[in-house]
Amino acid sequence: MKYINKLLTVAFVAFFVTSCNEAIEITQPGRLTPDKTFITVSDLEGGLLGAYSNLDLTQQIQFNASFTDELSIGFDSGGQGVQTEYSHILNPTSAMPAAMWTRFYVAINAATRVIEAATLVEPSTDQRSTYNTIVGQAHAIRAYAHFTLLSYFSPNLTDDSSLGVIAVNFIPSVDAALPRNTTGEVWAAVEADLNQAASLIDPSFADNSRMTQDFVTALRARIALYRKQYSTADQLAAQLINKYPLADRDQYINMFWEDADDTELIFKLTRNVGDPYDGQGATGSPAAGGWAGANFAFVSAGVDGSPYFEMGRTLFNLLSIEDVRFQVNIHPSSTINANYPNVPQDQWYDTDILVINKYPGALSQGKDPLMNDLKIFRVSEMYLIRAEAAAQLGDLSGAANFIDQIRDARFGSNQTAPSFSSQQDALKGVLDERRIELCFEGHRWLDLKRLGADAGAQIDRDPLDCAITGACTLSATDHRFTLPIPLLEINGNNVIATQQNPGY
Repeated sequence: MKYINKLLTVAFVAFFVTSCNEAIEITQPGRLTPDKTFITVSDLEGGLLGAYSNLDLTQQIQFNASFTDELSIGFDSGGQGVQTEYSHILNPTSAMPAAMWTRFYVAINAATRVIEAATLVEPSTDQRSTYNTIVGQAHAIRAYAHFTLLSYFSPNLTDDSSLGVIAVNFIPSVDAALPRNTTGEVWAAVEADLNQAASLIDPSFADNSRMTQDFVTALRARIALYRKQYSTADQLAAQLINKYPLADRDQYINMFWEDADDTELIFKLTRNVGDPYDGQGATGSPAAGGWAGANFAFVSAGVDGSPYFEMGRTLFNLLSIEDVRFQVNIHPSSTINANYPNVPQDQWYDTDILVINKYPGALSQGKDPLMNDLKIFRVSEMYLIRAEAAAQLGDLSGAANFIDQIRDARFGSNQTAPSFSSQQDALKGVLDERRIELCFEGHRWLDLKRLGADAGAQIDRDPLDCAITGACTLSATDHRFTLPIPLLEINGNNVIATQQNPGY
């Protein structure tokens, strides 16, 4: 409890100091004001890199995996996360809401500072394109951060009148107490930033560790899907499918294990030795970033790496050994017991060990064990967006075809396309394919939130995976598929205190 209290105190201070303007209105002798800090285009680039450094996915990976049915308790567990997210415990004092709220508002603040400071810099003619691209990326970062917050904290992404989050496109004063905007108002702010990004980023700018025009298209496709604007989602996803091929089996392995293949990557967050995320992080908690693989193991990938979480059995049962996704996600040191349901519970941990291998550490790239780049947008997601859009629009064979194209690439041979008997059956097929393709990438909780009811799906743990906690299932309509406004914000913002999400 002492640790948690300290963590929340640090999170509160970080948010209040950083997101509420770092006392920018207070004049301090010798303080570097924006007109002195940002003088050149190179200064703006430095500020932009600072904004990028506030983006992370590890907390979302951990929460989406542990709260849903991607994980089971590992044989080397010391109880990390078991009595919180894994037990479906979620309230305003939980680590996830505080971590999400703090991190992404800090990112919004940093991006806004770059945007505002850019008005103080006059680029030369030959720097104009670079200048515009920097400012465009800052707008894209702000759009992505608002979108992410809205996805987690809005109870209804398709109801523009529902409460969203605080839309901030300015540097607030220290004493600012801002209310939640409506979901529609936040969507409008996101779209405004994406329009700016699209108008400013050089179309020839091609760096998938930065926010390019293709990033803008990918984010718009995901937004359209979340808002149930299916024709728009389909059109945007198709643009990227025409530009990016699906990775073959070898490329897929190298993309995840060694960060050495970018064939189907649209946007990633790079992770390198010595950067702010080079470390174990808070094991079993989404409160802090670190190596992505440290969400599941203490030391390294494999049985000898002390895995405290393993793959959930219901997810594992969807995998085929001929599928490269089996190879990427399951470490070869795993012990797979086909008779696991009949094993006594006190022996189960030692006889059915499904070690996660998606983030083993790109050692050939000089990285640490469990350290890999974080994949934010891949073209396979665009196929899945088109599949979902097709199913929602009544084209069941079209949905099956998009899923089949992914399977052909992952199996390395022509597969039989699925056959769907109804729209719900097709949506369940899309959800299952997303569960396999995007596992441990921070999607499952969000997918159940927005698609679970339509697909007739919910959190679905194997009885052995939930024998200790009793948290075996959870309806996709449960209020815990929306995060609560964190206590750290309520304590510092008397306006938002009356705008808590339902159920909390």
